[in-house]
Formats: sequence, C-alpha cells, structure tokens
Amino acid sequence: MRSDRRNDYGLETLLSLSGYVFYLESGGHWVKFEAHQVAPTKYIPHGISYSLTLHDRNNVRIVGYDNAHRCIPKLKKYRAKIVTWDHVHKRNKVSPYEFDSADQLVEDFWKTVNSFI
Repeated sequence: MRSDRRNDYGLETLLSLSGYVFYLESGGHWVKFEAHQVAPTKYIPHGISYSLTLHDRNNVRIVGYDNAHRCIPKLKKYRAKIVTWDHVHKRNKVSPYEFDSADQLVEDFWKTVNSFI
C-alpha cells in the first residue's frame, strides 16, 4: 500500500462513511458502507476491515467489496496463491480484489456501482 498524504485522507473518508446507507435515485437501489481499522494480519495486511455493498429494491446484494472471508476463485494451473481476503462479489461471482488504498477502494466501488445501475 502506498503511503502518501492522499491515502490518509482516503482512509479518513472511508472510516467516516462507516455505518452510512445511501439511497440512490435509480430504481430503489441503495449502498451501505462499513469500515473499521484493525490490527494488520496476514489476511488483512492494510489493517482495514471493510464491506461496501450495493443492493436492489428487494434488499438483494448486487455488488460487494469486502474482506470478511477468504476468496476461493476457480484456480488455473500455475496461478499464484491468493493470501489476502480482499475480493469483489458481482451478483453470484466472486473474484479477488487487489487493495491499493482506501481512496482506490471507494473509487473502484463507485465505478462498479455505476456500471450496474
């Protein structure tokens, strides 16, 4: 993870959004932010536990960025083993997410949200 000043503000922003639910103007969709600082571990080396989700009007999760559990994607032969728990849920598909910074996480989340609504 890079350690420039921008990331400090990004982390502050992400943490300040924790617990907020935002209702979007399109079709009853809503997003929820959860983020907390934790002690860094092998699985959460950046020290941020997070869950950013997009839901439809029926409360079904459409998109989720989180690190609450291990991501087990279909492995290809000779592929590197994934150690961190950062991943993305898009409908019923789960894929690894390369965490770079809190800034980038929020930006990537909103880009994905905009592609689904």
